[in-house]
Parts: sequence; C-alpha cells; structure tokens
Amino acid sequence: MNQTPLPRWDISSVFPSLESEAFQDEFARVLEAITDLAALFDRYEVRRRENASDADEVFVQRVEEVLGRVNALRERLRTVGSYIHCYVTTDARNDTAKAYQSRLETQGVLLGQLNARLVAWLGSGDIEALLAASPLAREHEFFLRRAEVLAQHQMSESEENLAAALQPMALGGWAKLHGNMTALLSVTVALPENSSQSEPQNERVLPMSAVRALASSPDRAVRKAAFEAEIQAWETVALPLCAALNGIKGYQRTLRKRRGFENDVEPTLIGNSIDRETLQAMQSACVQSFPDFRRYMDAKARALNLPQLAWFDLQAPLGEANKSWSWPEATAFIVENFGRYSPELADFAAKSFREGWIDAAPRLGKIGGAYCTCIRPGESRVLMNFDGSFYDVSTLAHELGHAYHNLTLAGRTPLQLGVPSTLAETASIFCETLIFEAAVAQANASERFTLLNSALERNLMVVVDIHSRFLFEQAVFEKRASRDLTASEFCDLMTQAQRATYGEHLEPLHPYMWAVKGHYYGPTFYNYPYTFGLLFGLGLYACYQRDPERFRAQYDDLLGAAGMADAATLARRFGLDTHDIAFWNASLGIIRGQIDEFEALVAQM
Repeated sequence: MNQTPLPRWDISSVFPSLESEAFQDEFARVLEAITDLAALFDRYEVRRRENASDADEVFVQRVEEVLGRVNALRERLRTVGSYIHCYVTTDARNDTAKAYQSRLETQGVLLGQLNARLVAWLGSGDIEALLAASPLAREHEFFLRRAEVLAQHQMSESEENLAAALQPMALGGWAKLHGNMTALLSVTVALPENSSQSEPQNERVLPMSAVRALASSPDRAVRKAAFEAEIQAWETVALPLCAALNGIKGYQRTLRKRRGFENDVEPTLIGNSIDRETLQAMQSACVQSFPDFRRYMDAKARALNLPQLAWFDLQAPLGEANKSWSWPEATAFIVENFGRYSPELADFAAKSFREGWIDAAPRLGKIGGAYCTCIRPGESRVLMNFDGSFYDVSTLAHELGHAYHNLTLAGRTPLQLGVPSTLAETASIFCETLIFEAAVAQANASERFTLLNSALERNLMVVVDIHSRFLFEQAVFEKRASRDLTASEFCDLMTQAQRATYGEHLEPLHPYMWAVKGHYYGPTFYNYPYTFGLLFGLGLYACYQRDPERFRAQYDDLLGAAGMADAATLARRFGLDTHDIAFWNASLGIIRGQIDEFEALVAQM
C-alpha cells in the first residue's frame, strides 16, 4: 500500500486554536448570549400559557423576536460546539477542550430549560392563528406543529428544569465516560508469527480503533487474534461501562414515563419524524429478509472455505479486496464516481479533500468509528479511521454524503434544521450507492465479486445487526424497569438479540457489542434510523435510475427540506408510501438481487 500519510483535518480556518483570542472572545459572547436569551424569556413570560386561544399583535411580535434570537444563538453554538467537539474526539487527553466542552454543557442545562419553555409557550397556544398572522411562523411551521405535540408530553416546568439540570451528570457524564474509556483503551494483540503485521516480539499494543480495524484483514489468524484480544480488553472495562449503561437507560426510562409516553420507542418516533405504521412496515420487511441474509453468510463461508462464519469473519475481504487502497486512490475514486451523478457533487468532494475537512488517521486518543459534523453553514468536518479497505472507501463516501446534505441545508435557519436521524442518512446512503453502482459498472467478474461482498457486508450490518441492537435496547429497557443489570446480563441480552437476527449461522458471537457501540450511550434507540436511511436511500436511488433528470431536479430540494416535513410527506414527493411494506420490500429486493448474484459467483469458484 502506498504510504502516503493519512490526513488530519484543518480547523484553523474556523478559529486559530482553543487558546486564540478569536475563539475565547466568541466563546465568552456565546455564553453571554445564552444569559441574555434567558432574560428575554423571563421578560416575555415564555412558558406554558393557559387558555391561550388567539395570537394578538403583541404576541406575534414577541414570537418573531424570540424565534430570531433563538436561531441566531443556535447558529453560533453550532460552530463553537462543533469546533470543540473536533478536539475532544481526536484527542481524549486534551483537557483544555474537555474543560470548554464542560462549560458549554453546563450552560446547556439552561438551554434545555429554555427549549422546554419555548415548546410549552408555542405548543399551548393557537398554532393556526399564529401561522395565519406571522410569515416567520409559517417558515417554521413544522417546528411549531412538533412543539404542539411535544407540549402535550411535558412535565411541569419545574420538573423539566430539574431534568435538564440532571442531564449532564445523569446522561452526559456517563456518555463521556464511555467515550473517553473506549478512546484510550489499549489492546495487546498477539499476532501470529507469519503475519505481515507482526513485530519480532509477536505482540503489539494498539488503540482499540486499530484493533477493530484488523477485522478486515485478509489473514484469518490476524482477525481471530484481534477479536480475542478485543473481547479480553472489553472485559477489563465492563464494570464501569455497565454502570454507565444502567445510568443512561434508567434516566431515559424514568423521563419517558413521567412525560406520559406509552413505551420507550414512542418518543423516538416523534424525534425521527416517522410514525408507528412506518416503523412496523419497515421492521416487518427486514425480518422477512433475514433468511436471505443468512444465504449470503453461508455463501461467504463457502468462499472462505469455512463450515461457518465467526464474528471476526463478517468483514473478511474476498477476491480483489486483498488490495489495500491508498488515500490518493480512495479520494480519486470517490471524486470520479461522484462525478457520474453530477459535477457539483464531484466538485464538492474535491473541495472537502483540498480544504482539509477529513481526519482519517487512526491514533490513540481518537474515538473509533466515523461521523460528520457541520461546523459552519455548508461546511463540515469528517472523522473516520481509514484502514485501506474498500469498506472504508464506502465509509468516506457515506460521510461525504452527510457533508453534502449539510451543504443543501446551508440556507435554513437552525430551527428548520431539525433533521431527524432517519432522514439524515438519506444523502449518505445515496452516495454510498453511487460509489458501489459506479464501481460495479466498470468491474470485471472478480472485482464485481469483491464489490458485492463489500456492499453486502454493509447491508448485513444495517439491516440485520441494527435490528439486533433494537431488540437488545428494547430488552434492556424492559429489564431495567426493576433493577440495574450486570455486565454478564448485558452480554446475555446481546447474544440473544444477535442469535434472533443472525440465526445459527454465526459462531462465536460478540457479547460485548453493548460496550463497543457508543449509540447506546446517547439518544434512545439510535439504531433503526440507520435501517430507514439505507432502505429509503435505496428507494430513492431506484427513482434516480428510473428518471435521472427528474430526480436531479428534486433531490437537493428534498434534502434541504429534511427538517421541515415528516418522512412520509417527503416520500410522497417521489410517489413512495412508507406505510406500505411493499415499498420496503422493493428496497430489500435490490439487496436480494445482490445476494443472488453473490451466491452464483461463489458457486462458480
């Protein structure tokens, strides 16, 4: 592999440094603006209104002023918060960044309280009268209508204030513990003597992110050694992570009950802009597809000359995937294939590489996985841990899809930017599919085999593994109702969920995935939105294939409206019905076709 150094992102164009006068002045002004906003809320009595049935001129003026001030503050907070987050997630030992983050989170308590008051103030009034009287209100209609629903599930103002005050320690503190411990976790891996990655002493001490990257090694002995070392490492931190997960799920469940939601999933449906019918239709279609994914797993086992896959074989490369991609090869491939959709998308990707938006190098203190954060309107930063696999080329395309989505949202106000996780995955999945389809179009049979395996690895994760995570979290909430769970109980629930989805086609399983995945330590049920994103994105890609010109004319507008309508409404623009299991089966049908072809290619080997 070409040893071109992997890039680290450049955030100096935002602020020169955390120590710079420019950053410190803006940080101080943001804190001051939060205090000023609180004073405005008190002056205008921004809180639940009893018997508010009209929208007089004074009230309309106050609403418009408050919305304007909230938007302005959130815009500045996004930049400052993302800037600090970039430091924290790439260097867990940066105490300066963590101190700023903590100060911001402390003020975040007040912001949470103000947000609850804003929802109560707007949601308890006559929304129709306000919309009729105010053009600015009409621009934020979706936000207002959501406030009307959420206001019905609010606790008293004092209880909401207490919940916001407790969040940094009851949820945020536990989440930081998980993030810091996993970022700093070092693993001693005993690599086999004949491995190209071994050193003379046959042992290497690696950050957890690098150890997990070995899951895509072409050498099964390396994958197995890395997996076994990883499991042992998770065992050493199971106790504090167990406490963190118990604390978070207990806090979330208590608030859900106090707010009068029927079950733990219900509040997430509102936040994800979908309804129960959509979730049920999608998950039913997924469960029906599990036997097809097991066909893929069995075929991959045959391709690897194994009787059955182990967990550490799931990302094993096949065929030409033994090739490692250099960073220049990966970026050139993405720019070229994005260009097959539009010059604008290709230029955007090239700009992100040219201007240092990507942090790709794994290192100790950097969190695992990948994410994209919008740091200024239309400008993002992407974190990943690039290992040279085609999987990571796809991951890079995925995160750039998020960045492109941020570009389409550049003209929206922060209150119009409430893009749910379900719709936030639309552009990322679309860009991944562009890469896959364009690569397949120019591939020979051997390369096609490799690409199919890479795509099916991703699809297996997002459809099958994500459903196991949903089942796990559902079971945790149910059992957490009566007491704390032990680490061994979390492991048992995890393997039960994996067995329910993967079937008997995978052994051994990964009992510590509850410790691996940071998603359990953040928003509730931060799993099924990824499945929605994949299948919704595939459904849109099918629309693109049917009528490319019509699709291009609508696509950016759809992305730009993702925080201004629910998923079903947006889907109808393309004639799609998210309540109909047939829609989800059609998207899964694309994957079934890939599995059929993969099986046929394995049979020819």
